[in-house]
Amino acid sequence: MQMKFMVLAVASCLCAGSALAQSSVTVQGLMDLSVGTVKMSGDKASTAAITPGGMTTSWFGFKGVEDLGGGLKAEFALTAFLRPDTGESGRFGGDTLFSRDANVALSGSFGRVSLGRDLAPSFLPVVIFNPFGDSFDVSPLVLHWYVPSGGFASRTWANSAAGDSGWSNEIIYSTPNFSGFSANMHYQFGEKAGDTGTRNIGLNALYFNGPLALSAFYQKVQVSNPLGGSAIVDATSAPVNFASINNQTAYFVGASYDLTAAKLYATYTSSKNDNAAGKQMDDKIYSLGAKIPAGGGDILLAYANTKRNGTLAANTEYKRDTLSAGYDYNLSKRTDVYAVLMSDKISTADRATSVIAGIRHRF
Repeated sequence: MQMKFMVLAVASCLCAGSALAQSSVTVQGLMDLSVGTVKMSGDKASTAAITPGGMTTSWFGFKGVEDLGGGLKAEFALTAFLRPDTGESGRFGGDTLFSRDANVALSGSFGRVSLGRDLAPSFLPVVIFNPFGDSFDVSPLVLHWYVPSGGFASRTWANSAAGDSGWSNEIIYSTPNFSGFSANMHYQFGEKAGDTGTRNIGLNALYFNGPLALSAFYQKVQVSNPLGGSAIVDATSAPVNFASINNQTAYFVGASYDLTAAKLYATYTSSKNDNAAGKQMDDKIYSLGAKIPAGGGDILLAYANTKRNGTLAANTEYKRDTLSAGYDYNLSKRTDVYAVLMSDKISTADRATSVIAGIRHRF
C-alpha cells in the first residue's frame, strides 16, 4: 500500500509541475551507505554489516514552488526516508512514509508560514553546530540527543530528546533574514479531544556573520512523533528504568568559528523530563568539535559528554561520553566518501568501538 501511494504521489507531483508554467517541481534525494562494524557501549557484541545513513539518513522526494506574484510564493515538500541496504521505507520499521517532510507553505517579505510535518526546533541547531552534521550513526551530539542505543526493544541508553527530530501537525513561522539573524517559531497541536493544553511548542534562532555562527533553541514537548501519544524518552531502559515522560523542557546554545585552518564548534544542552508521578530525569550535554580542511576533504573530530541524574535514574552517576574521528573526501560537489572511528562509553557498561567507511551521493 505504501508503494502504491508513493507511485500516485509521484504522478500527481509531476502532473502539477507540467500543468503550471509558473511552477517548478524537483525530484531530490540523497543515498548514503556504509560498511563496517558497529558496537555501542552496552551492546552485547559488535555487528558487521552494510548500514544505511553513515553520515546522512538516506531520503528522496519532491519539492515545488509556485510564484504567485508580488513576492509571494507557494511551496510544498513531500520527502521520505529509506533504508537502501534493504530497500525498505522509513528510518525504522513502523516509521511513517513521509516522516521527513509533508508540508505546504507560503513565503514572502513577511517571512514564511508552513503547515504539516516539518523540522523540530532542535534539529537545525544540533546538526549545524557539530562537524558530523546530521549523522545519526557517528555524530556524538546527535547520538546523545536523538538516538537510543541498544535498539528499541532493550535500550541501554535513553536518548535525551523527546518528540523526534521532526514534528507532525505543526505550524512554523520563520522570520525574514535580518543581517544574518533569523528565527523559527514552532507549534504542534496535540489533537486530543477536549485537551487543547497538550501540545509541543518551541523556538530557535540562528545567526551567521562571517566566520562566526551562533544558535539557540527552546522547546517544551508533550506529544511524541511521528505517531502521536505521550512524549516518551524511554520506557524500557536497563539498567536504568525510566517511566514514560509526558513533559520535557529543553534548551540549547551553540557556537562555531571558522579560523580558515579549522572550524571550531561548541554546544551546551539542558533537558528536564517529568512523568505523571512527578519524578524527574535531568540531562546536561556539552559537545566540542573541529573540522579541518585537508587534501581535498575534511578531518572531522567531535566529542560529546552527558551527565544524567534525577529521581527517574537508578544510578546517580549515570554518564556517557562519545568521541568520533573521521575523514570526509569530496569526489565531486555531489559525491563524497568517508571513514570514521568512534569510541562510546556509558558509565555502567564497557567502552565500545565502531569503524565505518561509506559513500554518499546527492541528487
